Amino acid sequence: MIKLNNRDYEWQEGLTVEELMKLKNFTYARIIVYLNAEVVSAEDYASTMIYDGDEVKAIHLMAGG
Repeated sequence: MIKLNNRDYEWQEGLTVEELMKLKNFTYARIIVYLNAEVVSAEDYASTMIYDGDEVKAIHLMAGG
C-alpha cells in the first residue's frame, strides 16, 4: 500500500513515479512530486521507484491573480 495525496492505493512491484502519474492521469504541465518528503525532478520520474509503504504527493501548480 502507498499513500498518494493522503489516500491509500495499492502498490505494484516495479512502480515508478512516471507510471503512477500515467495511472492516475496526472498530465498537468506544472506539477511537483514529492516522494517521502523529497522533491523528485521531472527528468527522474522514469527511473524513480516507488516502494510499498512510500508516501507520494503530487501538487499541481496553478497560476492565478
